[in-house]
Amino acid sequence: MLGRLSHTQLLRYAGLFTWAMVGIPLLLNSWYFPEEDGAGLLSDVRLTMWAAAYFAFGLSYWLVTRSLGVRQPRWYDDVLLLVLTLSAIAVSHFTGTGLGGVLLLVVAGVIAWLLPLRLGVAWLILQHVALVPAFMQGLGFTLVEAVLQSALYAGYASFAFVIGLVAKQQAQARDEQRRLNSELRATRALLAESSRMSERVRISRELHDLLGHHLTALSLNLEVASHLSSGKVQEHVRQAHTLAKLLLTDVREAVSQLRDEGSVELAGALRTLVEGVPALDIRLDVPEQFTLDDPERAHVVLRCAQEIITNAVRHAGASRLDLSFSRDGGELRIRARDDGRGADGIAPGHGLRGMRERLAAYGGSIDIHTARGEGFALDIRLPLETPA
Repeated sequence: MLGRLSHTQLLRYAGLFTWAMVGIPLLLNSWYFPEEDGAGLLSDVRLTMWAAAYFAFGLSYWLVTRSLGVRQPRWYDDVLLLVLTLSAIAVSHFTGTGLGGVLLLVVAGVIAWLLPLRLGVAWLILQHVALVPAFMQGLGFTLVEAVLQSALYAGYASFAFVIGLVAKQQAQARDEQRRLNSELRATRALLAESSRMSERVRISRELHDLLGHHLTALSLNLEVASHLSSGKVQEHVRQAHTLAKLLLTDVREAVSQLRDEGSVELAGALRTLVEGVPALDIRLDVPEQFTLDDPERAHVVLRCAQEIITNAVRHAGASRLDLSFSRDGGELRIRARDDGRGADGIAPGHGLRGMRERLAAYGGSIDIHTARGEGFALDIRLPLETPA
């Protein structure tokens, strides 16, 4: 059963189990909480605050790990992480114990997924600094003893942080491998379509050049023979001439059919391409019968789609991508928009420059619209025929 769970699911359920174990003292204190010399009211208040912080931690942890590793972190994930940390610290302050330090171990495993490395390390240190007053007030430690105790919990949390970081890197590597595999499958499908088209064109040429010419010569010879013969011989020659003309017509129809059907089907390759990107919700809009007569242009379209997806995953930090393909007169249009971070200016990299060069080779163009916080929008135009 454990083999069916991903890294993120294992970490999530391990954190929930730890949270449940930390709740055992709360459950015992709910059944029996001694009152000491009129301090019962304060004890009841502390117990209530302890329970509120404890359940706030569990709810925040459930929400923040719900789609951990499946999509890019959003702003409300940072809010949930803050609530998660403050709840763990509050547990230690209201109980005067190190139970909050145990919960911070769980938080450390989440920090690696939600924050950059340097910010995550700073967050890890600061959250344990906040435990020092709890150890001094609740356990009666001196400042040095409280700092050492907090450092001990920080060491444990560092181990959990590294485990989360390694799991994140492995998940990213697995997603990248799936994306590359989908690109390879899409390229293989396109190459198969191109090979099929090339083979049909070759067969049509062979039929036209060999059979067509020979049948034309045979028809001409039979025409001459029909004028030189007489009687029953002439009748058979004319029948043979008629059959030769019919056969020539059939060959021409077969050649025309082979050439007309010699187009590359792109819809299947594009669907294969988008299926291998689990971290990005791609809304693909492509006609059911999406074919191009030119294999080179089909290759350009597939490469553009690959580059758009790669940029959305690696650079834009997007969680959703709308990608549509349509014909507009004599042009093919590709429209793409993601919900990534966007940018105030565009600094073209190798991928974007390569896409521009491929499009320019066939008279195509690309327009990019972006702003900080508004994602990237691309409008690509590719002429389906080369201008004379």
